[in-house]
Amino acid sequence: MTTNRTETSLTFRPATLEDGSALWRLIRDAGTLELNSSYFYLVFAADFGDTCLLAEQNGEVVGALIGFRSPRDPESAFVWQIGVAPSMRGQGLAKKMLRAWLELPAVKDARWLTATISEDNIPSTRLFQSVARELGVSCDVQPHFTAESFPDNHPAEPLFRIGPLA
Repeated sequence: MTTNRTETSLTFRPATLEDGSALWRLIRDAGTLELNSSYFYLVFAADFGDTCLLAEQNGEVVGALIGFRSPRDPESAFVWQIGVAPSMRGQGLAKKMLRAWLELPAVKDARWLTATISEDNIPSTRLFQSVARELGVSCDVQPHFTAESFPDNHPAEPLFRIGPLA
């Protein structure tokens, strides 16, 4: 799926195996997200590419949304990470990507949009609450990964559950 945005020549599309390295570099360069191994991004691009979204401007990857459909909760689409290139911050790209992601064939029949967000991540909290408001659905927050769940010093990440989606 490609959606053209004439104001900035922005396009959105699912990821492919060839995009794994670009995903890793984008998340690394964004500097605001936990960077996983390069192997992780290759696997997601190759095996979950239909539920991952790239934003490109003039052929350059400027944003990415990494997500999946859980076999344990097939009615939900889970957002793992949303990364925006520093040059694109403050332009609403994360919200545009999230809305475009919900239209991907592998995601559009989901009844719930889910994500875990640490309590100190105010921008992500606001993003998901804003999308829920725009969609006219609830955004329920419930405990999920407690600080004790993590083997390292990591803050709790409650589950945001948005929906039901139309």
